[in-house]
Amino acid sequence: MKVVLPLRQHVGAPCKPIVEAGDEVKRGQLIAEPTGLGANIHASVTGSVSFVDENKIEIEYDGKVDFNDYVRLEGEDHLELIQKAGIVGAGGAGFPAHVKYKSRLEDGVFIANAAECEPLLSHNMNLILHDPDIILRGMKYVMDITGAPKGYVAIKPKHQKEMIAIAKAAKKYDNIQIKFLPDMYPAGDERVIIRELIGIELPPGALPIEAKTIVSNVETLKNVARAIEDKMPVITKDITVAGRVNEPKVFMDVPIGACIKDYIDACGGYIEPHGEILLGGPFTGKHGEENAPVVKTLGGIIVSMPFIEDHRKVGFIECECGAQYDRLAQVANDMGAEIVGSVKCKRMKEVNGRFRCELPGICPGQAEKVLQLKKMGAEAVIVGTCED
Repeated sequence: MKVVLPLRQHVGAPCKPIVEAGDEVKRGQLIAEPTGLGANIHASVTGSVSFVDENKIEIEYDGKVDFNDYVRLEGEDHLELIQKAGIVGAGGAGFPAHVKYKSRLEDGVFIANAAECEPLLSHNMNLILHDPDIILRGMKYVMDITGAPKGYVAIKPKHQKEMIAIAKAAKKYDNIQIKFLPDMYPAGDERVIIRELIGIELPPGALPIEAKTIVSNVETLKNVARAIEDKMPVITKDITVAGRVNEPKVFMDVPIGACIKDYIDACGGYIEPHGEILLGGPFTGKHGEENAPVVKTLGGIIVSMPFIEDHRKVGFIECECGAQYDRLAQVANDMGAEIVGSVKCKRMKEVNGRFRCELPGICPGQAEKVLQLKKMGAEAVIVGTCED
């Protein structure tokens, strides 16, 4: 068996490999380092490096993984251990955690993001239900690093069992509170969380630190606790496999670089007929292939229904909170549709060359945009908007 470790798994430049083909490596060993903004990459298995180039490292191994057998990180400084561990945000674009945690929050708040707002995904809820304390310990470490006097866990009340589990565990911490999020998409967006919990409406492009907050996904905080307590680098990922598979499942601590087809097979294989494989969530996921590897930011493997055949002329409404042009075009092409135009949700605003939503999760209605597309010749509309 083998794992494939892409050298670009998150925000920043690709990492530089520090191993060569033929090298023997141990699980947890550092194998690639960032060349700028980025995070370390470690071997997720013990084996032999079979291939290296500027894009990836492949490691052949015997198919066995001992969870507790890995090369430990060295050092005691908590922020340094987070950096050495290669921790990035596990629930989004993958911003390097050690960079985010350098900010000071003496009069602010640290927020654990337990929204898991993408439909079908449930691995974060599984973590909260079965090991809420590791999340809270990770929170405390980051609160100590940043100087945050209080912490919030942001969760939707509909996740009742998980909410009760983490609320019970939080009783031992006098400065951590459970806060409720609305049951809407994208409740997990940092600006939405800050708006709903703190009451501050950040403008498009603003960072959470401008509201004296830092927000981190709960799996990221699990990785923080492991790096500090167990000296464990990021060598595993929690994932949900759902959609048209025979037994949808959550898999905890999957080796980074493992083949996603192995986990589809572990769910009893496909339900036929099936369509594309979506990597991520239904709103923001991207088309994937069976041989794609698990990476640090992967949350979902979703097997879809086949696309319907629809050869009409279509137009798009793009949205930052959901699908934008490239994804919508891929869907249209797979349907056999003709693309005649694309417009952006009226909430979209250009900031530093990128279009961002002014009020994530509060859709303004799109009648004006639909009429605009109709004038372009659209007979149907494919939307990527969050609520409409």
